[in-house]
Amino acid sequence: MSDLLRKPAGTTGKVHAITPDNAKSPLSPDWAYVGFSLYRLAPGDTAGEATGDREAILVLVEGKAKLSASGEDFGEMGERMDVFEKTPPHCLYVPNASEWSATATTACTLAVCTAPGSGGHKAARIGPDGISLADRGKGTNLRHINAIAMEERDVADSLLVTEVFTPAGHWSSYPPHRHDENAFPDMTYLEETYYHRLNPAQGYGHQRVFTEDGTLDETLSVSNHDVVLVPKGHHPCAAPYGYEMYYLNVMAGPLRKWRFKNHPDHDWIARRDA
Repeated sequence: MSDLLRKPAGTTGKVHAITPDNAKSPLSPDWAYVGFSLYRLAPGDTAGEATGDREAILVLVEGKAKLSASGEDFGEMGERMDVFEKTPPHCLYVPNASEWSATATTACTLAVCTAPGSGGHKAARIGPDGISLADRGKGTNLRHINAIAMEERDVADSLLVTEVFTPAGHWSSYPPHRHDENAFPDMTYLEETYYHRLNPAQGYGHQRVFTEDGTLDETLSVSNHDVVLVPKGHHPCAAPYGYEMYYLNVMAGPLRKWRFKNHPDHDWIARRDA
């Protein structure tokens, strides 16, 4: 199995715990920014972490929980009970040098997205206000986006976070594109994780992570709750007929801006559809 594909550790509790240290591998030796954890909680279960030198965005992927952060009680948050309802998520920003806690009030899937923090923001709700489902692409490249914390929203120091719903039989993160050079304004260096869900849950999808020079070329079959690491290169996804795909993207790097370049062989698709 590829080092870029991370399977959940179980079906309950903390099933993913990806850090800059354990994300490193021969395929991703320079990983330094993005962290991702996932909790699958039953009613009454609790979770909590200190943030240290990292900021966090908590995303209630589905279900409800009582959340607190930085000594402030934010009460019960969450609305959608199934991620494929596609309604805007309830999220909570937690700064570095702080802490958060959660108590599930229903069955709950809680994602914890982390990156280096600099103390520029206080604990605060993100969404559902200000998040609305938007279409991107055309034809079988159509997908639906909940932009949780992209650069147009000044809600984090480093983190860029978004949700994508890809209909069955469609492509996503396509045409293939990369953001692996620190060359703003043409491109920004951003590591990225994909947390995948499938509907129905027994389904699967495909993701390819590859560089133009061929030094990295991994084609991965993803199942429900898998995470894919994208250290560099292009990273398109495909949802087979019969299975809708969701993914939660977490990106971070030296600059909180998303600038990318399409693969030169396939950029004509973006130009045609513009």
